[in-house]
Amino acid sequence: MSYGVSAALQTAVFQALSNDATLDGLVGGAIYDAAPTGTVPALYVSLGPEDVIDASDKTGQGARHEFVVSVVSDTAGFLTAKGVGAAISDVLVDADLPLTRGTLIGLYFVSAKARRVQDSDVRRIDIRFMARVEDS
Repeated sequence: MSYGVSAALQTAVFQALSNDATLDGLVGGAIYDAAPTGTVPALYVSLGPEDVIDASDKTGQGARHEFVVSVVSDTAGFLTAKGVGAAISDVLVDADLPLTRGTLIGLYFVSAKARRVQDSDVRRIDIRFMARVEDS
């Protein structure tokens, strides 16, 4: 197994989201590698947790990365957040992201969970993706 591609994958995902004009237009550049502190925008995107399991075989080292991209909004209802979620999915699903280490074999949608954050008016959508990588 190799965890060596993790940083390269995270960087590529962040860059792809940050460089997408549609997504940028929806969130005004509020795309973060970690949840923001201080004054929080009313609508933002944040990279979240990651689970990695071995996907090596006799041809080489590899891993399966499941990671979450979150949409957080204090706008009433889920419609705005779902529009942002769709834009994120459009950017990432089947994307051919260049990595500084290793190779991205595939990037797929796994699941999404939309919910109201307990005891607040904040809505959150956690979108789970799976990336299969090889560490060359």
